[in-house]
Amino acid sequence: MHQQRDQKTTGASTDALFECYGTPLFTYLRQHTRTREDAEDILLDVFIAAMEDAHFASLAEPVQVAWLWRVTRNKSIDAFRKIGGRHNIPLEHITNTLYANEVHDPEQAALQLDKIAQLKDILDTLPAQQQEILWLRFGYNLRSPEIASILGKTDLAVRAMLSRTMNFLRKSQFIGEREE
Repeated sequence: MHQQRDQKTTGASTDALFECYGTPLFTYLRQHTRTREDAEDILLDVFIAAMEDAHFASLAEPVQVAWLWRVTRNKSIDAFRKIGGRHNIPLEHITNTLYANEVHDPEQAALQLDKIAQLKDILDTLPAQQQEILWLRFGYNLRSPEIASILGKTDLAVRAMLSRTMNFLRKSQFIGEREE
């Protein structure tokens, strides 16, 4: 069924991609699955699919990366549909790691936590797709063409949505500070 490919070329390419992108893909999966084992299984499925795809090795690396992200997203959606639920990581878990290396006095820490809580409230009001675009852009440092490929949208549509979302967040932050 599958075309015979040169194992060296495919293996090295897939290994290199796993080394570079395995951790961010796993992190994404971990946020969208109930258990670590589920995330590991899906990640394994993604890279098996990459090795089994006859045309994957011939793609340029940015296209391969976008392909990996898209397949990861699709497989996580499939898993979500199977179990009928979603696992979210509380923002507090993420914020603890963001500021672990920074030293704040108690007042600064309280102000920072208050700002984070306000931002979380604002982010919670966004539609799911806008939240996902923000995660992919800022959580995983993906560029808009990669995000577009993952979400099945045009680069222009992703840029427009990201721009509108960022403007909304800026406006919301400004209004929140003015009211105080």
